[in-house]
Order: sequence, then structure tokens, then C-alpha cells
Amino acid sequence: MPQTILSQLAWYLVLTKPRQEAKALLNLTQQGYLCYLPLCSVEKIRRGKAVLVSEPLFPRYLFIRLDSSQDGKSWTPIRSTLGVSTLVQFGGQPARAEDELIHTLKEHEQASPCTTLFKPGELVRIADGPFAGLEAIYQCSEAEHRSIVLLELLHKRVRMQIETARLGKPD
Repeated sequence: MPQTILSQLAWYLVLTKPRQEAKALLNLTQQGYLCYLPLCSVEKIRRGKAVLVSEPLFPRYLFIRLDSSQDGKSWTPIRSTLGVSTLVQFGGQPARAEDELIHTLKEHEQASPCTTLFKPGELVRIADGPFAGLEAIYQCSEAEHRSIVLLELLHKRVRMQIETARLGKPD
């Protein structure tokens, strides 16, 4: 009866260099490693406009699937890969992540809506324009990078449309 060799595949944690998660992911993947970088969509102000960007859920970390058996791919090139700092270790042993965790993260990533700059009912400050410095209550986001806010003028709340890029968090 032939003896079957069971591979010992598991997910491990890689620490990347600051803001180089995508570079590390690309270079590890090009070397034939299976990797996973959990991302989330976040609304940010870029060049004066609100845009959706994908950011790592865990800045500076990504997961890598490695085989710990003798027949597995060598782990040696990982540390010298561009964008990678090191494999995360505890007590000299590489930090292992359970398959269920990866599965849950992937489900969360697909089901999760984007994180917006402001939430309805949140107090915001108008950064520039004729109403610069005034506080308003954020209502909702509209098309073409605009938002609806409630601004108190002459003791009355007035609904106003304003560019999202002109809004900021109060001090």
C-alpha cells in the first residue's frame, strides 16, 4: 500500500514594510506563493474630491499559505522579498492563522459596505467657502461628490448641498 504524504498547508502572517502591502502581495504572488490581503473600501478626500479607495483591513499585514512539510516550497525567499519585513513569530514559531479566520475575513470583505467619511447625524465643520468655520449636521451623501447638511442660519435649520471635500471633523 503506497504511503500518501499529507501536505501541511496553513496560513501564516507576514509583516510588510509600511504602506507596502500591495508591493509585498505582488512580489510574493509572482514567486508562486498563495497570499491574501484583506481590503476594505473607505471614502477619502483626494485632490479636493471624495473618492472610494481600497485600504488594507490590517495595515502592514497579509496572510500567506505555506506548506510546513519537507516537500513544501522553501520559506527562505519570503524575508528578502521586496515589501516584506518578516514573518510574524511568537516564541520563535511563525504565527499561524486558522482557515476559519481567513474564510470569515473573506466573507466580511465581500459583505461589508464601504466606510464613509461621515455618518448621518454627525456634527461636521465647513472648511472653506462662504460658510467656512460653521458647524452643520451631516445628513447624507449625494451624487457627484456632494453631501446634504443641515446648517443653522438665523435660528432656523436650513438644508444645504455642499461638496464633501469642503467638510471636515470639528476640532
